[in-house]
Amino acid sequence: MKFIDEAKVSISAGDGGAGCVAFLREKYRPKGGPAGGDGGDGGDIVFIVDASLTSLLDFKYQPLLRAGHGEPGRGKQQYGKRGDDLEVRIPAGTLIFDDDSGDLLADLRQPGTRFIAGQGGRGGRGNMHYASSTNQSPRFAQPGTPGVERRLRLELRLLADVGIVGFPSVGKSSLIRKVSAARPRVADYPFTTLVPHLGVVRVDEDTTFVLADIPGLIEGAHAGAGLGHRFLRHVSRTRLLIHLLDVSGLSGRDPLEDYDAINRELALFDAALAAKPQIVAANKLDLAEAREGFPLVRERFASRGIQLWPISAATGEGIRELLRETATAWRRLREQQEHDVGAVAEE
Repeated sequence: MKFIDEAKVSISAGDGGAGCVAFLREKYRPKGGPAGGDGGDGGDIVFIVDASLTSLLDFKYQPLLRAGHGEPGRGKQQYGKRGDDLEVRIPAGTLIFDDDSGDLLADLRQPGTRFIAGQGGRGGRGNMHYASSTNQSPRFAQPGTPGVERRLRLELRLLADVGIVGFPSVGKSSLIRKVSAARPRVADYPFTTLVPHLGVVRVDEDTTFVLADIPGLIEGAHAGAGLGHRFLRHVSRTRLLIHLLDVSGLSGRDPLEDYDAINRELALFDAALAAKPQIVAANKLDLAEAREGFPLVRERFASRGIQLWPISAATGEGIRELLRETATAWRRLREQQEHDVGAVAEE
């Protein structure tokens, strides 16, 4: 299935039905009076979070969403039928923006959450409501009000606990394949991964977390180089990042310069993303060049106070230790966030 993480739609909630002007005419009630019923309310546009969806692909082929109109009122005090709501299913992690103002309308994360994006118009009141001692035969009724019409921008941000970032071909896809059931493409050329992938990592019987593999960044991504930074939004919800480096030297790049370049791109995209805690992993230790040069690389990072975790995504060397450290850091950050939320709630 094609991965679509942005979409624009126009929504049109149902109009309310007009109230009715009618008078009761029955054989034994010659002066029955006004009997026009109310119009039905228009249907709403309702977004519902569906945990089985992972893309906004449906909106590529359905850019206009309409709910049903309310029926007009009828004689004999009969109310018009309410218009049918239009229920639209979206993946968890979808943000809904007003496309004209740019305002965030909803951040929908929990499955089953419902959000009314467009409310239907109210049905008009029939003339039976306007009878009085001074106007016993009102010949007017209210028209229905129009439903809400607006343009929306939908933006999907995958819900992951930990994100992997790094240059192309440093082994991000190999790592997520090694530690989870996710199966992104792996090949010996840059930009093999074109869309984000999620995998569930089980560290032990009591600890699991969701890991996101993000397509590779390069220097200048904030200006559109390579795949640009359009996929970085998918790690904006994570608590922790694994920064993966190629220490083999075969790419011709310097690992420390790569580390600085990626962090610059993160900061240019979102300062909050660059400020997230990182675990830095040195990959490709199965290669002789990487193993020989690793002590010097580790020393250079240590001079900055950065610990390197040596791994090989190909053979599994060091993976267990990396996952344990990641789980410990993620659990600590989660507990801290829950504590902070609880403290705010008590205030």
